[in-house]
Amino acid sequence: MFVHGNNLEQKENHATKYRDVDSRKYLAEIRIRYDKWKKDNEDLKGPFKKSSANDSEIIKKRVALLNEYKDFVDQQHYAEKFDSRSNLHSSILEEFMYYLFRDLVLGISKSALIGKSHSFKDVFFRAPSYEAMVKAPHALVEKKDHDFAIGASVNAKMICNGSDITEDHTWDIPAVAIECKTYLDKTMLQDVSTAAEQLKQKNPDAMYIVVAEWLKLTDSVNLKKYKIDQIYIFRKQKNTDREFRYADDYVKNPIYDDVVDHCFTTVREFLTTDWAGGIATGLEQGYLI
Repeated sequence: MFVHGNNLEQKENHATKYRDVDSRKYLAEIRIRYDKWKKDNEDLKGPFKKSSANDSEIIKKRVALLNEYKDFVDQQHYAEKFDSRSNLHSSILEEFMYYLFRDLVLGISKSALIGKSHSFKDVFFRAPSYEAMVKAPHALVEKKDHDFAIGASVNAKMICNGSDITEDHTWDIPAVAIECKTYLDKTMLQDVSTAAEQLKQKNPDAMYIVVAEWLKLTDSVNLKKYKIDQIYIFRKQKNTDREFRYADDYVKNPIYDDVVDHCFTTVREFLTTDWAGGIATGLEQGYLI
């Protein structure tokens, strides 16, 4: 759930990396601001399952907290010390998703899956022989990592007829999968579209969303051909390479609360309404899709 906090802790406790004076100093400074950001978000309650007149104001407060913390961590000296491979900066958005949807999901189920996920992708069976096959399924479950998911965790037991050998398997099934990007380019778009298609092959009712701070696409890209339900660009801004973001004349847009509000409302409506569909329902109305 606290993926950014975990990332920060790993750096603080790493046995060999981040041991130099600057790294220790910077991590200590970020730790103070992170603990405050986390506490402020945990103290702030909502939005919840049931919509209220205060929802937009709560989201504005969460986004204001995010902008304040993100601006601090995105300072040039931190960005140069902890590059994109460290995932320190990108994990902030992933943890923000948890704060944004926490109270909504807990209002539906206390045992729901929420956070980083190793989700079910496929299952196949590979017994070493027919004699082994009739004793145990020898199931292999292929999983796909998602930056953030809302769904259910499943514990499955498999046993062959007439056998007393049981196989236990655990996997996640997302109802909503959200991929978090600093910026979205065409290669990333193709990758997440493939992941969305794979998810919906096994869970056709699932929703797949991409959220990014910046956009790195041209108008020649046909978004309709991709298998993604929605793409949110939180800063409403085209991407600029990191070295230019620190130029004196660069104007960095904030993360806009109205975009985050739309994202939240879309997910809440999806999670709190029935998923009517299937052949039986379609046959009654005369159209199937």
